[in-house]
Amino acid sequence: MTDTPYSKLVVSGADALEFLQGQLTIDLQKIGVADSRRAGWCNPKGRVICLFDVTATDEGFSLRLPTELADDVLKRMTMFRFRSKVDFELQSETDDSHRAEKLRDGVAEIWKAQSEKFTPHMLNLDLIGAVDFDKGCYTGQEIVARTHYRGASKRRCLRFESSEPVSPGDKVSAGDRDVGEVLNAIGNDLLAVVPVDKADSRLTVNGAALLHLPLPYTEK
Repeated sequence: MTDTPYSKLVVSGADALEFLQGQLTIDLQKIGVADSRRAGWCNPKGRVICLFDVTATDEGFSLRLPTELADDVLKRMTMFRFRSKVDFELQSETDDSHRAEKLRDGVAEIWKAQSEKFTPHMLNLDLIGAVDFDKGCYTGQEIVARTHYRGASKRRCLRFESSEPVSPGDKVSAGDRDVGEVLNAIGNDLLAVVPVDKADSRLTVNGAALLHLPLPYTEK
Protein backbone atom coordinates (compact mmCIF):
# COMPACT_ATOMS: atom_id res chain seq x y z
CA MET A 1 0.00 0.00 0.00
CA THR A 2 2.74 2.40 -1.04
CA ASP A 3 0.65 4.53 -3.43
CA THR A 4 -2.80 4.66 -1.90
CA PRO A 5 -4.84 7.38 -3.60
CA TYR A 6 -7.15 9.61 -1.63
CA SER A 7 -10.49 11.20 -2.48
CA LYS A 8 -12.50 14.15 -1.25
CA LEU A 9 -16.13 13.95 -0.26
CA VAL A 10 -17.49 17.48 -0.68
CA VAL A 11 -20.51 18.11 1.55
CA SER A 12 -22.52 21.23 0.76
CA GLY A 13 -26.00 22.63 1.16
CA ALA A 14 -27.99 24.61 3.74
CA ASP A 15 -27.89 21.75 6.27
CA ALA A 16 -24.27 20.63 5.74
CA LEU A 17 -23.09 21.82 9.16
CA GLU A 18 -26.06 20.41 11.06
CA PHE A 19 -25.85 17.10 9.21
CA LEU A 20 -22.14 16.54 9.82
CA GLN A 21 -22.46 17.67 13.45
CA GLY A 22 -24.66 14.64 13.98
CA GLN A 23 -22.16 12.31 12.34
CA LEU A 24 -18.55 13.26 13.12
CA THR A 25 -16.59 13.21 16.38
CA ILE A 26 -15.45 16.85 16.23
CA ASP A 27 -17.32 20.13 16.65
CA LEU A 28 -17.43 21.56 13.15
CA GLN A 29 -18.50 24.97 14.46
CA LYS A 30 -14.92 25.39 15.69
CA ILE A 31 -13.42 25.01 12.20
CA GLY A 32 -12.73 28.22 10.34
CA VAL A 33 -12.73 28.44 6.54
CA ALA A 34 -9.64 26.67 5.13
CA ASP A 35 -8.84 25.15 8.54
CA SER A 36 -8.36 21.37 8.62
CA ARG A 37 -9.10 18.96 11.47
CA ARG A 38 -8.90 15.20 11.91
CA ALA A 39 -12.23 13.53 12.65
CA GLY A 40 -13.76 10.10 12.97
CA TRP A 41 -17.08 8.75 11.76
CA CYS A 42 -18.43 5.97 13.99
CA ASN A 43 -21.12 3.35 13.76
CA PRO A 44 -23.75 3.07 16.55
CA LYS A 45 -21.42 0.73 18.47
CA GLY A 46 -18.74 3.41 18.65
CA ARG A 47 -16.41 1.74 16.12
CA VAL A 48 -14.69 3.96 13.56
CA ILE A 49 -15.98 3.53 10.02
CA CYS A 50 -13.59 6.04 8.50
CA LEU A 51 -11.18 8.82 9.40
CA PHE A 52 -11.31 12.17 7.64
CA ASP A 53 -9.24 15.30 7.27
CA VAL A 54 -12.07 17.84 7.44
CA THR A 55 -11.65 21.25 5.82
CA ALA A 56 -14.23 24.04 6.03
CA THR A 57 -15.15 25.72 2.75
CA ASP A 58 -17.41 28.61 1.77
CA GLU A 59 -20.08 26.12 0.67
CA GLY A 60 -19.70 23.51 3.45
CA PHE A 61 -16.97 20.98 4.16
CA SER A 62 -14.46 18.82 2.33
CA LEU A 63 -13.70 15.38 3.81
CA ARG A 64 -10.45 13.76 2.67
CA LEU A 65 -10.47 9.95 2.93
CA PRO A 66 -8.91 6.84 1.35
CA THR A 67 -10.38 6.17 -2.08
CA GLU A 68 -11.00 2.52 -1.26
CA LEU A 69 -13.56 3.64 1.34
CA ALA A 70 -15.05 6.53 -0.61
CA ASP A 71 -17.92 4.79 -2.41
CA ASP A 72 -19.08 2.96 0.72
CA VAL A 73 -18.90 6.14 2.80
CA LEU A 74 -20.89 8.09 0.21
CA LYS A 75 -23.63 5.46 0.06
CA ARG A 76 -23.83 5.21 3.83
CA MET A 77 -23.91 8.95 4.42
CA THR A 78 -26.61 9.32 1.79
CA MET A 79 -28.74 6.88 3.79
CA PHE A 80 -28.53 9.19 6.82
CA ARG A 81 -29.47 12.31 4.85
CA PHE A 82 -33.26 11.84 5.04
CA ARG A 83 -34.80 15.28 4.34
CA SER A 84 -31.71 17.33 5.12
CA LYS A 85 -30.67 19.84 2.47
CA VAL A 86 -27.27 18.28 1.86
CA ASP A 87 -25.42 17.46 -1.34
CA PHE A 88 -22.47 15.08 -1.75
CA GLU A 89 -19.83 15.01 -4.45
CA LEU A 90 -16.81 12.71 -4.68
CA GLN A 91 -13.65 14.18 -6.15
CA SER A 92 -10.33 12.44 -6.78
CA GLU A 93 -7.18 13.48 -4.95
CA THR A 94 -4.11 11.26 -5.23
CA ASP A 95 -1.67 13.20 -3.07
CA ASP A 96 -0.31 10.89 -0.35
CA SER A 97 2.92 12.81 0.31
CA HIS A 98 2.13 13.28 4.00
CA ARG A 99 1.62 9.59 4.86
CA ALA A 100 5.08 9.08 6.35
CA GLU A 101 4.84 12.29 8.38
CA LYS A 102 1.43 11.31 9.74
CA LEU A 103 2.70 7.88 10.70
CA ARG A 104 5.66 9.36 12.60
CA ASP A 105 3.27 11.76 14.34
CA GLY A 106 1.00 8.90 15.39
CA VAL A 107 -1.93 10.01 13.23
CA ALA A 108 -3.58 6.74 12.25
CA GLU A 109 -5.30 5.92 8.98
CA ILE A 110 -8.09 3.37 8.52
CA TRP A 111 -8.34 1.22 5.40
CA LYS A 112 -11.31 -0.79 4.20
CA ALA A 113 -10.22 -4.01 5.92
CA GLN A 114 -9.96 -2.16 9.26
CA SER A 115 -13.20 -0.22 9.05
CA GLU A 116 -15.49 -0.66 12.10
CA LYS A 117 -12.87 -2.60 14.08
CA PHE A 118 -11.48 0.09 16.40
CA THR A 119 -12.86 2.71 18.77
CA PRO A 120 -11.71 6.35 18.65
CA HIS A 121 -9.69 5.78 21.83
CA MET A 122 -7.85 2.82 20.31
CA LEU A 123 -6.84 5.16 17.48
CA ASN A 124 -5.83 7.96 19.89
CA LEU A 125 -8.39 10.35 18.43
CA ASP A 126 -9.00 11.74 21.92
CA LEU A 127 -5.29 12.52 22.27
CA ILE A 128 -4.93 14.42 19.00
CA GLY A 129 -8.03 16.61 19.33
CA ALA A 130 -10.15 14.55 16.94
CA VAL A 131 -12.96 13.98 19.47
CA ASP A 132 -14.93 16.78 21.11
CA PHE A 133 -16.55 15.68 24.37
CA ASP A 134 -18.51 18.92 24.82
CA LYS A 135 -20.45 18.90 21.55
CA GLY A 136 -23.92 17.47 21.08
CA CYS A 137 -24.85 13.94 20.09
CA TYR A 138 -23.38 12.15 17.10
CA THR A 139 -23.56 8.53 16.00
CA GLY A 140 -21.78 6.34 18.57
CA GLN A 141 -21.32 9.27 20.99
CA GLU A 142 -22.69 7.55 24.10
CA ILE A 143 -20.24 4.66 23.88
CA VAL A 144 -17.30 6.93 23.04
CA ALA A 145 -18.09 9.22 26.00
CA ARG A 146 -18.57 6.29 28.38
CA THR A 147 -15.18 4.88 27.44
CA HIS A 148 -13.58 8.27 27.96
CA TYR A 149 -15.05 9.10 31.36
CA ARG A 150 -14.50 5.63 32.73
CA GLY A 151 -10.91 5.63 31.50
CA ALA A 152 -11.61 2.20 30.11
CA SER A 153 -9.39 2.15 27.02
CA LYS A 154 -6.71 -0.48 27.59
CA ARG A 155 -5.62 -0.65 23.94
CA ARG A 156 -3.96 2.22 22.11
CA CYS A 157 -2.32 3.06 18.81
CA LEU A 158 1.44 2.99 19.40
CA ARG A 159 4.45 3.54 17.18
CA PHE A 160 7.10 0.89 16.60
CA GLU A 161 10.13 0.17 14.48
CA SER A 162 10.36 -3.38 13.13
CA SER A 163 13.46 -5.37 12.26
CA GLU A 164 11.79 -6.33 8.95
CA PRO A 165 9.08 -4.60 6.86
CA VAL A 166 5.49 -5.47 7.86
CA SER A 167 2.06 -4.80 6.39
CA PRO A 168 -1.26 -3.35 7.65
CA GLY A 169 -3.41 -6.11 9.08
CA ASP A 170 -0.45 -8.21 10.26
CA LYS A 171 -0.85 -9.52 13.80
CA VAL A 172 1.33 -8.30 16.68
CA SER A 173 2.39 -11.17 18.91
CA ALA A 174 3.68 -11.49 22.47
CA GLY A 175 5.23 -14.91 22.64
CA ASP A 176 2.77 -17.33 21.02
CA ARG A 177 -0.26 -15.05 21.53
CA ASP A 178 -1.62 -12.44 19.11
CA VAL A 179 -2.23 -9.27 21.10
CA GLY A 180 -2.64 -6.56 18.48
CA GLU A 181 -2.72 -5.53 14.85
CA VAL A 182 -0.64 -3.36 12.54
CA LEU A 183 -2.63 -0.32 11.42
CA ASN A 184 -0.23 1.47 9.10
CA ALA A 185 3.26 0.61 7.91
CA ILE A 186 5.85 2.27 5.71
CA GLY A 187 9.03 0.23 5.47
CA ASN A 188 10.09 -0.62 9.01
CA ASP A 189 8.06 2.18 10.62
CA LEU A 190 4.58 1.27 11.84
CA LEU A 191 1.58 2.06 13.99
CA ALA A 192 -0.19 -0.80 15.76
CA VAL A 193 -3.08 -1.13 18.19
CA VAL A 194 -1.85 -3.12 21.20
CA PRO A 195 -2.59 -3.34 24.93
CA VAL A 196 -0.85 -0.44 26.64
CA ASP A 197 0.59 -2.73 29.30
CA LYS A 198 2.31 -4.76 26.53
CA ALA A 199 3.95 -1.78 24.83
CA ASP A 200 7.44 -2.49 26.13
CA SER A 201 7.16 -6.27 26.10
CA ARG A 202 8.95 -8.43 23.54
CA LEU A 203 6.57 -7.96 20.66
CA THR A 204 6.93 -9.35 17.15
CA VAL A 205 5.16 -9.25 13.80
CA ASN A 206 5.68 -12.36 11.67
CA GLY A 207 8.81 -13.01 13.72
CA ALA A 208 10.20 -9.49 13.23
CA ALA A 209 11.09 -7.79 16.52
CA LEU A 210 9.41 -4.48 17.41
CA LEU A 211 10.98 -1.52 19.16
CA HIS A 212 8.51 0.78 20.94
CA LEU A 213 9.00 4.44 19.96
CA PRO A 214 7.47 7.55 21.61
CA LEU A 215 4.70 9.62 20.07
CA PRO A 216 4.94 13.43 20.15
CA TYR A 217 1.57 13.87 21.91
CA THR A 218 2.33 11.32 24.65
CA GLU A 219 5.84 12.45 25.56
CA LYS A 220 6.09 14.08 28.98
